[in-house]
Amino acid sequence: MVSSFNHTGIVVRDVQKMVTFYTDVLGLKKLREIDSVAPPGGDHTGVPGARRKLVFVGFGDGGHQIELVHYIDPPSPAGHLDKHQFGATHVCFNVADLARLHRELSAKGVRFVTEPKFRDTPNGRVGIVYARDPEGNWLEFIQAAA
Repeated sequence: MVSSFNHTGIVVRDVQKMVTFYTDVLGLKKLREIDSVAPPGGDHTGVPGARRKLVFVGFGDGGHQIELVHYIDPPSPAGHLDKHQFGATHVCFNVADLARLHRELSAKGVRFVTEPKFRDTPNGRVGIVYARDPEGNWLEFIQAAA
């Protein structure tokens, strides 16, 4: 059965813009980049002959990574799923200070759905907020009780 997480893949239109966002704005590290060409009969993606650029970002600690997938040929079709549609996804990050993160990312132009929402629990203050990356992918940030 499943033993642990490896990575989460996100299909992107402008791979360089997205790498810049995830590294320069969110502070992740670019871990590796792969130019991938599927054989004419297809490969594990089921897209025969697909040409893709794959860029992996993460914390560099051997843990979970985000794979930014750019389809060069065939190009990805236009469109995006709203957060409440079947098939929509999001990536969630743990943060130590949600209010500070919200201020800093807002100043960098990150679009948030709402202001951070906080509540006090017996174990401490917890908070949550959703945002979008430059291409509209959903991001969640959680401040857990200390």
